[in-house]
Amino acid sequence: MPRRRDPAAARVVHRTCRVGLRVTRGQRERCFGLLRSAGDVWACVLEVNHWRWRHQAPPVVSYQALCRELSTAGPGTFGDLDTTGARSVLRRYSDAWFTAAKRRKAGDLSARFPRKRRGLLPVRYYHGTFTLDGRRLRLPTAKGAAPLWLRLDRAVPYPVEQVRSVALLAEGGRLWVEVTAEVPVTVYPADAGPDPARVAGVDLGVIHPYAVAGADGHGLLVSARAVRAEHRMHLSDTRHRRRATAARAPKPGQRGSRRWRKTCRRARLVEGRHRRRVRQAQHEAAKTVIGWAVQRRVGTLTVGDPRGVLNLPAGRRHHLRLRQWQIGRAIAVLRDKAELAGITVHLVDERGTSSTCPTCRKKITKPAGRTMTCRHCNLTGHRDLFAAATIATRTPNHPGGNPTGGGTSTPAAVVLPQVLTHRRAGRHLPGAGLSRRDPRRPPPRHHAATPGDATVNTMGAATGVSWPAEARPTTVGSRSTAPVRRGTTTPPTR
Repeated sequence: MPRRRDPAAARVVHRTCRVGLRVTRGQRERCFGLLRSAGDVWACVLEVNHWRWRHQAPPVVSYQALCRELSTAGPGTFGDLDTTGARSVLRRYSDAWFTAAKRRKAGDLSARFPRKRRGLLPVRYYHGTFTLDGRRLRLPTAKGAAPLWLRLDRAVPYPVEQVRSVALLAEGGRLWVEVTAEVPVTVYPADAGPDPARVAGVDLGVIHPYAVAGADGHGLLVSARAVRAEHRMHLSDTRHRRRATAARAPKPGQRGSRRWRKTCRRARLVEGRHRRRVRQAQHEAAKTVIGWAVQRRVGTLTVGDPRGVLNLPAGRRHHLRLRQWQIGRAIAVLRDKAELAGITVHLVDERGTSSTCPTCRKKITKPAGRTMTCRHCNLTGHRDLFAAATIATRTPNHPGGNPTGGGTSTPAAVVLPQVLTHRRAGRHLPGAGLSRRDPRRPPPRHHAATPGDATVNTMGAATGVSWPAEARPTTVGSRSTAPVRRGTTTPPTR
């Protein structure tokens, strides 16, 4: 439940960062014991409401009633979990129940009340119940239990006085702490902050997660080809790993061996690392867009909402690409960073923006690549930027469109980008740095070496050049000995 703030106080936004833990074996067992105890509290609430349903009694769902039921259980019922941690679980159950009831009352019959048991459940501690001292965190425990001090693997990026809550959770076989803080909205000097009258359109995509077109003729393209390669290589690694460990899988009805448990743990760690890499790349892309907007004093971002394509049957491969796209997270990350920078985000309908000419407004056949050409007015350019320029002219809640966004553009002229800025997201991913190839890919197949060529080894690569090969500029009067991939050009001389 949010605190009541003074209306005259400075605007703040709540931000959450995830920090890893460096724990001993005993501390790890105690932390997992707290998570299991939280799961027991959740299961206990489910059992009580199921018993009341069988006896035709109303369920206990309000937070106050659940706290009264918890007080009758007495101390020590749920191990080292104290009252504060148990009440966070009760608050979570109450919020989930009332959210489902509200959706069902609105006509959404697909909403379900919480009935699923959970072995491990996150535990949240609010301000005043925990102690944060640098990289040391003290979590409250039950009466009579030893204090639990944990060491963080990095410093919290927020001042201690801004931290409002911490949550202990387990993901991918590792323990994490989510720290939530109240961060004040950025304050700019006079005549230097974002201007709400300056509008920029944002087109969301898979290859380019954000394509931005401003009203001053500037454009921004954020490439996420490294993220798409990470998804593809992770899927290939998962298939090879499952094929290699199929023989070690226990038969139905048998208990898994220690080697099988290690195999499953390794798979969880790899999956968690993949999700963290993609999440970091999404934040880098959104940060690039907001930094570009602040530099040009853009105060309003009109974002095309493409979530309508999620309900279209398009085949197994296309559904996998849409799931990896994570449209909702891309919009949420961009909106959070824009709110912190004092920029307003509006969602509009983006239907037809990538297949309509921004000048003559006529239908254009979808191109095979990124370049779009209009046969009517001979306009040629990047189709994502053209779509972003058209989205910038659409108005939210336009009378001619659907309730989620403007379906038609305003009479204002479309400003096409003349100055383009290219940026890449995911420079931390394998193959996105100095090397042009992902280290997990097999080496390229080169032609056989000639007998008289002493500079080429048996692998077909130049002697003295390690794999994966790095792109090197050519020198004047000589030819570069670095292997060049087929279909790519040699970088120019600097």
